[in-house]
Amino acid sequence: MNKQLLAYISNYVNLNEEEKEILSSKLNHRRYLKGQFVVQHGDICKYESFVLSGSLKTFYLDNNGQEHIVAFSIENWWTADLGSFIAQSPADYNVQCLENTELIQFSYNNLQELYKELPKIERFFRIIIEKAYVASQKRIINNFSLTAKGRYLKFREQYPQIEQRVPQYMIASYLGITKEFLSTIRSQLIFQQ
Repeated sequence: MNKQLLAYISNYVNLNEEEKEILSSKLNHRRYLKGQFVVQHGDICKYESFVLSGSLKTFYLDNNGQEHIVAFSIENWWTADLGSFIAQSPADYNVQCLENTELIQFSYNNLQELYKELPKIERFFRIIIEKAYVASQKRIINNFSLTAKGRYLKFREQYPQIEQRVPQYMIASYLGITKEFLSTIRSQLIFQQ
């Protein structure tokens, strides 16, 4: 099993060798090419995925064909359409690779089995899902309370490694602004330095 995933899990729970073996028996290792979809709108999300390398975007496509990015995922982050995965219902979101990407994936059935066999893994996933929920709530508050410039500065502060890896128009979509407005904000910040 991948040491990177084990190191991540060890931040939250400690597994003995037997538990690591059980965990290892329940995961898939998969590589995707840039542009490939891990999840597509309308399909059932089959995997909760841990990013070993690469980057992905999670987005919603509205009726006008406009893309609304709700999340980015890079190394040591998780990605899925969580609502679809948990309910095993059609996905609202698309998850697409922005770079060649390597993932460790847990299928729904394997994860349910792990929860029964290894209560520590159920605890681990509860903790990371709670943290993701809190981050989502804070993002909603920031979207209501901060200016576009404030949201951009918060994004740069929280995710400095992402800005160098994804195109500016995607960051603009994530922030809910146009790419032209983001360009204006960035120019102002450069001028202020």
